[in-house]
Amino acid sequence: MAKLTLSVDDKVITSAERYAKRYGLSVSEIVEAYLAALVKEPSPAPRDAPVLRALRGSLKKADIEEYRRHLATKYR
Repeated sequence: MAKLTLSVDDKVITSAERYAKRYGLSVSEIVEAYLAALVKEPSPAPRDAPVLRALRGSLKKADIEEYRRHLATKYR
């Protein structure tokens, strides 16, 4: 494992040490986890369900005001 020297504000170090102690970690573990998350390749976006693909774009021409009037009448 390689060593790394960082320059960090004293207040940040103190806060990080308190956080690490609270969660049973070392500051090194926290920094390593952060760096690993930073460089991790993003996971592919989940595919839409077929029903969502079928409905996509179906409301482009919808009249919002008409729908509001419908809801107002329905829930009087």
